[in-house]
Amino acid sequence: MTRYQSQLDKFSTLCQTNGKAWQSISPDFASRMNLQNRFKTGLDIAKYTAKVMREDMDAYDQDSSQYTQSLGCWHGFTAQQMMMAIKRHQKTTKRSYVYLSGWMVAALRSEFGPLPDQSMHEKTSVPALIEEIYTFLKQADARELDHLYRELDEAKQAGTDSQEIISKIDNYETHIVPIIADIDAGFGNEEATYLLAKKMIEAGACAIQIENQVSDAKQCGHQAGKVTVPHEDFLAKINAVRYAFLELGVEDGIIVARTDSLGASLTQKIPVSKEPGDLASQYTAFLDTTPVNSPDDLNDGEMAMKLGGKLCKPVRLDNGLYQFRAGTEKDRVVLDCVTSLQSGADLLWIETEKPHVQQIAELVNRIKEQVPNAKLVYNNSPSFNWTLKFREQVYAQWQQEGRDLTNYPDPKQDAKALMAPQLDSSELAIAADELVQNFQRDGAREAGIFHHLITLPTYHTAALSTDILAEGYFGDLGMLAYVRDVQRQEIRREQASVKHQDLAGSNIGDTHKEYFSGENALKAGGEANTMNQF
Repeated sequence: MTRYQSQLDKFSTLCQTNGKAWQSISPDFASRMNLQNRFKTGLDIAKYTAKVMREDMDAYDQDSSQYTQSLGCWHGFTAQQMMMAIKRHQKTTKRSYVYLSGWMVAALRSEFGPLPDQSMHEKTSVPALIEEIYTFLKQADARELDHLYRELDEAKQAGTDSQEIISKIDNYETHIVPIIADIDAGFGNEEATYLLAKKMIEAGACAIQIENQVSDAKQCGHQAGKVTVPHEDFLAKINAVRYAFLELGVEDGIIVARTDSLGASLTQKIPVSKEPGDLASQYTAFLDTTPVNSPDDLNDGEMAMKLGGKLCKPVRLDNGLYQFRAGTEKDRVVLDCVTSLQSGADLLWIETEKPHVQQIAELVNRIKEQVPNAKLVYNNSPSFNWTLKFREQVYAQWQQEGRDLTNYPDPKQDAKALMAPQLDSSELAIAADELVQNFQRDGAREAGIFHHLITLPTYHTAALSTDILAEGYFGDLGMLAYVRDVQRQEIRREQASVKHQDLAGSNIGDTHKEYFSGENALKAGGEANTMNQF
């Protein structure tokens, strides 16, 4: 028996049981509405997507070419359009996720207006956006299924075989995919982290990304001034997220532990060591210190500590923060990652200063010496100048190989010279673009990157497309700017957005009106609807 027929039988029995009072309820219509809303709650979504993501992680462990990808979305509509495009072009949503960026929530979703990525926005806006994204993705399901239901009705009216359409309904692939959701540094202490994580999971998040910065001094990973916390503090927040998952019954929820230690040179406090070699002592050993040979080496208010059997004082800045020794960055990253994985995290996030496969692989390989199945979520960040960084990599490689570089500017003389547009068709630029194109495949194979994401792409695409349209529309092109650069492209790319009434739910509404009111339904569709011209 098909899934569609099973639901139909169930509602037929239910309607018969309720007798005359339910005589106006169609079991067929009730079945369709039930099937178009497969996920009744956010927890249903979180449990389903956690299973999907775990299966993807296992598949990657067997074959690194099976890596996953996502784009950061700041609105439910951008997430919906992304997933509809993936399904249309790739014919499946497999291994495609949504990323929810704290940066974009701060910049675009705060009631304070645009804010920097410093955890100043309302933390409730994060679960609200998760819920919004899944509302739009569920609506994409309902729209496509509504189209299939209409095809089914037309086939029945024409007396043609409808089994193929029923099979499409039964085997319908949902737009609901995992969200990796950014909780920043937890928006407070471990209890605050737990409470916010619960809200995010209840909204549908199966994967929560948390970073080891100080919550009240949090900075964007690509900015200066980052301050990390001792491992004990960070692990308490990892525990808080895990308890939130377990309380809500999402036993296979995913925690992504992010370290900013590669670019962070400061810490807010010195942890207390209870025995030699514990995490606190390992963290403290990275501090920048100066020797203390006598009380005269200490100023008022300064503290002395014993490290490696010798007295010293940690270097403390005027703002009270302590400084790490230069050159300890990679060692701190490795310790952060190993400790997180050994204490309940599932995936890692290493925030780097440039997209360089060998640099990432160096760190991941060190981590894998202690945790062999370590896997990374990697930020393919728009904060990198990808064109420049990869042309620099090719230039350096060719220079090492002794190749003739006389036709190219020396980046040491002019840092941005390799960005010149006249180089776009050069051999060096083509080689660099090939490296960019293969970056995700190479990173998955060589650097343990399970998931590639771009944090802020829809921020940039919205800005770029609006700039292009505004330039032409308010300039000499007038309406041609919209027709040529927007609508004509939508039509030729067969995008659902060209029929914006249908995409927004007009036809679903008409269908439901027919269910509820029968022939008395006042519908928006019909011959007079201008959407018919597309």
